Amino acid sequence: MDCGWYVNPDIIAAQVEGSIVMALGAATKHATHFANGKAIEKNFDVYKMPRIADIPEIEVHVVDNDEKAGGVGEPGLPPFTPALSNAIFDLTGKRIRVLPFNLEEV
Repeated sequence: MDCGWYVNPDIIAAQVEGSIVMALGAATKHATHFANGKAIEKNFDVYKMPRIADIPEIEVHVVDNDEKAGGVGEPGLPPFTPALSNAIFDLTGKRIRVLPFNLEEV
């Protein structure tokens, strides 16, 4: 993470880890289904979310520099799904065209 000047690298790591978990969920799990105009998943006990066993080890490296401080809350989220999808393509030759997708089926 290159966020410029910072105070606490542990907070940066936590923010980036959270962004990665949120992006993994958006790419592979999060979906709301509807029947008769109503949401089927009405609470988190039935809404699919990443669980601790679904999360790979995450390493966050903070770049030291004297640039102005920047945000760390969301920079890890937008590039995650394209990076994951391209890694899957490189490994399998299969393009991901619909989200969320099931990693078990790739």
